[in-house]
Amino acid sequence: MDARLNLLDNPIAAKSLRHVISAGKVVSDSTLPAATQELVKIRASQINGCGFCTDMHTKDATHAGETSTRLNLVAAWREAKAFTDAERAALELAEQGTRIADTAGGVTDEVWANAAKHYDEDQLAALVSLIALINAFNRVNVIVQQPAGDYQPGQFG
Repeated sequence: MDARLNLLDNPIAAKSLRHVISAGKVVSDSTLPAATQELVKIRASQINGCGFCTDMHTKDATHAGETSTRLNLVAAWREAKAFTDAERAALELAEQGTRIADTAGGVTDEVWANAAKHYDEDQLAALVSLIALINAFNRVNVIVQQPAGDYQPGQFG
């Protein structure tokens, strides 16, 4: 399977993605825990059906020391004991922020307040930005049918 468009060879796509990647660097350099960042990226990618991003972020998380137990339970985080209360709050925010159209008003006040109990303002800003960015990456990859499975940790960095 080949992608419909080569995102790295097309000058418009490559330039656009460089800007999104630069925004992602701001988030990755923030104080939002790296494990939380990967869990959020994985969960949003699962919801959006983005095989490329799911593959990439599970491999990156594994490379960073994340356990297979936690990675295998991301899709069922509500029923899993493997996640902290802070991670659960981030995952719920990610789900509601990804499924905005599913409820009138998007993210509920309750979900926002729960996230705010665990993260300071800068971390919340990073979390909101991360959710928006991974959703953008997911949409690009799903639209062009970017194939999954060949990603190697560090391949793009």
